[in-house]
Amino acid sequence: MDVSIVIPTKNAGEILDKVLDRVFRQETEYEYEVICVDSGSSDQTVSAIKKYPCLLYEIPASEFGHGKTRNFGASKGSGEFIVFITQDAVPASKRWLQNFIDAMKSDPEIVGGFGIHYPYPDCNIIDKRDLYYHFKNFGEDNTIYQITDENRERYETEEGYRHLLCFFSDNNSCVRRDVFEKYPYEDVNFAEDQIWARKMIEMGCKKIYCPHAPVYHSHNYKLSTYFTRYFDEYKGLYYLQDFLISTSWLKLPLQVAKHILADAKYIRRLDMPKREKLYWLRYSVCRNLSRYYGGYLGGKYDGYPEKVQQWLDRRVSQQYKQRKA
Repeated sequence: MDVSIVIPTKNAGEILDKVLDRVFRQETEYEYEVICVDSGSSDQTVSAIKKYPCLLYEIPASEFGHGKTRNFGASKGSGEFIVFITQDAVPASKRWLQNFIDAMKSDPEIVGGFGIHYPYPDCNIIDKRDLYYHFKNFGEDNTIYQITDENRERYETEEGYRHLLCFFSDNNSCVRRDVFEKYPYEDVNFAEDQIWARKMIEMGCKKIYCPHAPVYHSHNYKLSTYFTRYFDEYKGLYYLQDFLISTSWLKLPLQVAKHILADAKYIRRLDMPKREKLYWLRYSVCRNLSRYYGGYLGGKYDGYPEKVQQWLDRRVSQQYKQRKA
């Protein structure tokens, strides 16, 4: 078997049928299998999976973990390469899989790769902009990243460059089985993919960015959820990169204002009615307040007393609530 495609699922909704349909319509010379690991769906997710020739494994919700569930799914396959996608990442090309594996096989020292994410047509304008520029930073063609003697000092001293080399997303990724079995994901609540990529990069391995293996993947979260999401995200980024969104709460108002101003300049250039522009400006204000204040709390989490951490987990953390559920 050439490829094992692993998809963790839970209450995926209607989008999963489209994901699986696109996966099984791939035009490729590679032989592949699809492994779904469902952790207690209460909707039609399992029925949708059974419509396709997938290998289905069902586990209790209490056994789910972002790292360990993907490790479990990978262990049930036999492909030389393991592709991870999420239940809401729709392959955007019939050559998605072919291009992905071709890129991985272009250099035997490549241990992992990730593909581009396209926003869905209904994606909000802020995420649509951010997705475009985020992936544009990685290159216009297949691009290999590795620590070398020439860039080691930059990697160690420049935070943004360190993020660039370590970024990885198992919304749309591929790893070599022989390497992954030796170095599987850690059993963590957040950023299992980037923790793995950082370990590989710092071991001297290569990763590849493949813009020719695209998926549609974006979210339109409710504004009311962003505070908790940013809390979890920046808590994870501190664990991964020692990254703080701000070094002092006194700096937060200016940081928020700068980000809102940048968004306002972008929104002003868009071709849309004034009423819509005002809506997106209010959206930016609410979202950036959530980003910086939620992110600040998350980044400082390790420095709080245990009782404060417990309160934040119960009252703020979305990851905590999902685990308890």
